[in-house]
Amino acid sequence: MTTTSPTLALLRRQAAGTLARLEGSAPAPVARALVAGGAVLTIASAFLSWTWTADFPGDLTVSGYPGGLQWLTVATGLLLLLQTLAAYDLPVLRALAPTGHTAPLRRLALAAFATTWFTLAAIAIELGGLANLTTGGFIAGLAVLPALYGALALPADHRPAKAPAATSPWIERLWVTLITAAGLLLFTYGIDTSYGELFEGYLIAAGFSAAAYLKSGLFERGAALLQRQRPFAMTAAFVAAALFPLTQNNDHDANVGVNILIFATVALGLNIVVGLTGLLDLGYVAFLGVGAYTAALVSGSPFSPFHNAQVPFWAAALIGAGVSMVFGVLIGAPTLRLRGDYLAIVTIGFGEIFHITVQNLDGTSGPKITNGPNGIPQIPDISIFGLNLGTAHQLGSITIGRFANYFFLMLIVTLIVVAVFSRAGNSRIGRAWIAIREDETAAEAMGINGFRTKLTAFALGAALAGLAGTVSAHVTYNVVPDPYVFAGSTPPNSAFLLAAVVLGGMGTVSGPLLGASLLYLIPEKLSFLQNYQLLAFGVALILLMRFRPEGIIANRRRKLEFHADDADAVEIPEQGSGPDNVNLSKAGA
Repeated sequence: MTTTSPTLALLRRQAAGTLARLEGSAPAPVARALVAGGAVLTIASAFLSWTWTADFPGDLTVSGYPGGLQWLTVATGLLLLLQTLAAYDLPVLRALAPTGHTAPLRRLALAAFATTWFTLAAIAIELGGLANLTTGGFIAGLAVLPALYGALALPADHRPAKAPAATSPWIERLWVTLITAAGLLLFTYGIDTSYGELFEGYLIAAGFSAAAYLKSGLFERGAALLQRQRPFAMTAAFVAAALFPLTQNNDHDANVGVNILIFATVALGLNIVVGLTGLLDLGYVAFLGVGAYTAALVSGSPFSPFHNAQVPFWAAALIGAGVSMVFGVLIGAPTLRLRGDYLAIVTIGFGEIFHITVQNLDGTSGPKITNGPNGIPQIPDISIFGLNLGTAHQLGSITIGRFANYFFLMLIVTLIVVAVFSRAGNSRIGRAWIAIREDETAAEAMGINGFRTKLTAFALGAALAGLAGTVSAHVTYNVVPDPYVFAGSTPPNSAFLLAAVVLGGMGTVSGPLLGASLLYLIPEKLSFLQNYQLLAFGVALILLMRFRPEGIIANRRRKLEFHADDADAVEIPEQGSGPDNVNLSKAGA
């Protein structure tokens, strides 16, 4: 032992020296100046031409103004410059880093570096070598390096976040409006990207920038602001969502939007089962299929055996939700006494039984009800108060197409589901769900009827999925068995629905909405992932569980569970103020 101690001491000194060279090797003022200068050089380099030929998308051949991916370099450079100026303690920008400047500066420098070098690498790879880069391209690659080095040389300055100064409610509502407008702008830009390279660069820039502001404490402060102004924030969010179709010049993006809403609404229903109650349901997509097939059977399709019994949409929606709820009760009643892995296995079995059953109700293997693998096509469009949603309409100079009409309808359905989720989560039954999730034995000892409470969650989640399925049937014109499986290459399926809940944040309203949006939009934009979607999905989940196991938008309780060291920085509301605060004495049956 004594012979190895000098060696260990030498290794420790060498490691400490290496760390000192990487962090804090330059004085803080010099390092900040390097970051600021590098940010300015990065922005300026985007105004140069980066390639000789227009074969690369985005037209990066012109000097004087940015094009395509160069705009992302400008955006990350501007964010880096603003954060650097905030480090100089400017009054207007001081609030950009409540918990310190070094961590967000490093991530924003990485955002500028990764975005710029990704563009240069894409040019070289797609066009056949570095010879396709101009002098401006090489300048851009070098210009971002001082900012990266300066950010890495800054000393750590993490500190507890100070409580923000009290402001007028109207000022807070103005900030909520600005945050909502920024969210609409980012989503619209992402969905409008016209080629894969631009969307990939957008993901890189947005990912590193989000990590920077998450580390700076700005997200937590924004979340607290939205929580204080929750009614106004939810109203602003739905107004922004309603404006989305009006910002699009083609119906395809509205089609993507309505499918995202369907996926997100079903994920919210699953969030009741998984996020609030803690039941692992791996066959949940079957309830979406029950609602879709029910609507297809009673909506007047000529291929439905009940085509003569056409009912209006509101009746079809109620029937679809009701039938799904009945199936939820029938499946849950004999199985919800199971726990953990055993319940998961049973729910997978239910999903597969549903898929096989609808494939065989074709008139040959069983009664002719669902037409087997061919499904039920030619489902007519919805007509509400004489307004045919399948027909384009004019709103002044704006044309509202078929999918935009369905987007507005699905937005109303999403609003209903969000209201049900929020009210149920904050109610007596919601507190009972969370109590069962935390410890079912303790909850039952406090007087909660575990079986009845879990069955209520299962039935309500199934009804919400069925409600979304009734709209989905009309949007797609036909209903076939293929999507209603445990795992597949495209959503919705049970694996992706569960991933949307886990990725976004279990037990929250906005988490599954964000997770569903990401899981639907990314494969839609990155066509080369179609054959490797499950691989990329698995890698993303592994990285998420490593760096943010509580999800992108975490509730307070789960954040404390995974980051107990940060407990002093998390403000816990009083009992009963939200669905994550459980009072067992009030939750008893």
